[in-house]
Amino acid sequence: MRPPPTAVRRAVIDPLWPLIAAVLALAFLLVAAVSAVVAPLTRRRRALRFALLFSLYLSLDAALVVGCAALWLRYPWSTRRDPATWSRRHEALLRTTLAVLLAAARRLLGFRVEVEEPPDLDQLSDRPLLVLARHGGPGDSFALVEMLMSRYRRRPLIVLTERLRWDPGMDVVLGRLPSCFIRRGCRDAITTRLTELARDMRPDDAILMFPEGGNWTPGRHRRAIARLTGAGRQRDAADAASNPNVLPPHATGVLACLTGRSDLNVAVVAHTGLEDLVSAASIWRAVPVSDPMVIRWWYEPARALPRGAARRRDWLRLQWAIVDSWIDARKAARNSRRRGRVPAHAAQAVTDTDPVPNELARSPVDG
Repeated sequence: MRPPPTAVRRAVIDPLWPLIAAVLALAFLLVAAVSAVVAPLTRRRRALRFALLFSLYLSLDAALVVGCAALWLRYPWSTRRDPATWSRRHEALLRTTLAVLLAAARRLLGFRVEVEEPPDLDQLSDRPLLVLARHGGPGDSFALVEMLMSRYRRRPLIVLTERLRWDPGMDVVLGRLPSCFIRRGCRDAITTRLTELARDMRPDDAILMFPEGGNWTPGRHRRAIARLTGAGRQRDAADAASNPNVLPPHATGVLACLTGRSDLNVAVVAHTGLEDLVSAASIWRAVPVSDPMVIRWWYEPARALPRGAARRRDWLRLQWAIVDSWIDARKAARNSRRRGRVPAHAAQAVTDTDPVPNELARSPVDG
């Protein structure tokens, strides 16, 4: 469902949201108190954990709306605002909100993030970056945005679905930062917006994009294969079938960004650990989660990217095939470790030799 028009959101929903969120947050706190009394000795205490997290999320979201309103009252005239200060204040609001939320998720749900970086990370400093991330599991987008902001000190320029405008806090803060909300049926407008977004990037900016277009689930993967087959795209359908851990990537947004900025370096982000949590029931059963969200990323310098739209589409398909292979290796090692067949250090050795090095990621296209 499409969100209401901007005027309705700003004039009606946003002013009411802090009060509504406060009432809902108190209701979840009451649920948490009842669950603590009724089941004090339950080991997992799922109701207590989720109720506390939902209460905190609602409070943080309301605080985002209030914080953005305070910034607007301080800088009411757009013609008199310093764009750098305006952006920096909203970045701080978003970064603090995500850091608090993820810290709470770690304490309440066991959610943890481990990052494996390329060895030559310093080559990307002070250069704009296009981040192409796999999308799978609950909370992965929040974790990736927070990682870009806190760990790498990047301003995230996020490409996201328009449905997230239903979240008042995220709607306001991301609407004031360079973002691109995707609406179905507006391909030309989106392409133009992404080209402009890339063209106007600062050296510390990072465009965060999820080329799959949605969160991976087994059902979506099956439907993607059926859709490609029905459209007569047999090669793409075969590629999708051979890469069961990812959805087929869409190249339109990637090509638009690379068109807007010829010196744009690209980072490809793979992660695993959360993809089995594809429904409310599976999330409920898994809490507190035992496996971390493991992130591994590698990069392609702008000078090494292939030229031409067709070759860049092939390059993107190759990167997603590598992401799929890496996830396969991780899942196999994790499953073996759970069954007790492979010691933890041996399972780690398997994943240390997975097919992700830059030279492998580049050579089939560049050669």
